Amino acid sequence: MRYEPLSAEFYIRNRRNLTNELPQDSIAVVVSHDEYPRCGDTTFPFRQNSDLLYLCGIDQEDTVLVMAPWHPKPSYREIIFIKNPSPEKIIWFGHRLSKDDASKLSGVKTIMFIEEMESVLNDLLFHSRRAYLNIQENPRMKSTFQTREIRFAKELINDYPLHKFCRLAPILRPLRVQKSVEELSAIKKACDITGKAFLRAIKAVKPGKYEYEIEAELTYEMLRNGATTHSFAPIVASGSDTCILHYIKNDKIMNDGDLLLLDFGAEYANYAGDCSRTIPVNGKFSPRQRAVYEAVLSIYKDTIPLFKPGMTIHKINDFVFKRMDEELIKLGLYTHEEVVNQNPNSPLFKKYYMHNTSHFIGLDVHDVGERDWVFQPGNVLSCEPGIYIAEEGIGMRIETDVVVADNPIDLMADLPVEVDDIENLMKDNF
Repeated sequence: MRYEPLSAEFYIRNRRNLTNELPQDSIAVVVSHDEYPRCGDTTFPFRQNSDLLYLCGIDQEDTVLVMAPWHPKPSYREIIFIKNPSPEKIIWFGHRLSKDDASKLSGVKTIMFIEEMESVLNDLLFHSRRAYLNIQENPRMKSTFQTREIRFAKELINDYPLHKFCRLAPILRPLRVQKSVEELSAIKKACDITGKAFLRAIKAVKPGKYEYEIEAELTYEMLRNGATTHSFAPIVASGSDTCILHYIKNDKIMNDGDLLLLDFGAEYANYAGDCSRTIPVNGKFSPRQRAVYEAVLSIYKDTIPLFKPGMTIHKINDFVFKRMDEELIKLGLYTHEEVVNQNPNSPLFKKYYMHNTSHFIGLDVHDVGERDWVFQPGNVLSCEPGIYIAEEGIGMRIETDVVVADNPIDLMADLPVEVDDIENLMKDNF
């Protein structure tokens, strides 16, 4: 295994916290993600359902966790179903968890093979009035295909039409957003690896190279330091593409005078790091590039101290939007008078700053948590202001990950961000 697993006590505590929120005579069922075929007998890289990871840490396909805390048979109150690691499977695909492995990792005593699930689940539902099921939910995105979670829910509803079926997300999401000591340690490790990747990549930047060569440097350093993969598709954008927020082609030549915007993060123990830095391809910011960069940097520095208990993403945005007007006026992009007379439904800054300043981070890089949720100690969020001037081919973003506290903790505080530090890092490239 590439990473040190979180302790079984962590998963035991998470399940206890969840079942304490369930009404009596209820069960909760959490299923793994699909393993998606690519071609022939090959599959796309598997990524586990984050809810399942949070509750038991089992990081393999064909896994189902059932919690039935009021079942009359104690051994049925927590069960994990896993695939049978037959000798034939092991020959083809290598190690799969044994029952003992799964029990030690998760702290669940009753482990069964997935073939046994149908009859056991029938017994569990017979002794329950309602079942809580997990389906991936996001207010800004609706699933466009039938995931395993959706198919599983439809099957149960069809087979047990007189039961009451409920959403697990409203119970589980508030629990997941509050990060434990173990989780903070994993996120910090992901951020440390992310920082090392940046320090390697910046040394490789120079005119005439391709963006994907820099992506390769990021990837190498992440994997070398124990990351499982990128926490999202990395953005390595130069020139005018720095103004494309989710540019991921990474296939252009970097030219003298271009900026290079890097937005990337390592995934360690299934927890995400998320970082953005913008650097000059030739190692030296032009006067205009420097002015825009320092405008973003000023907002960035002013915003990090706001990540305190009691704040919300909406409040962070309100602060940044006001600061954005101040900086964009200084840059000559519009005037104070134009701000006074602007259409409030279409503010001027939106032309140059189109996204939000923050999102929650955890098992997913855009983790559970909404913009109106009040920050609590231990929440982890991004801080990522930016300015994008498409007509000048200048796109700037600076991002770090912050732990909410009375004195907010910048998890990438050691990573260079000042203009002089960046230029000094690059001076040996040429």
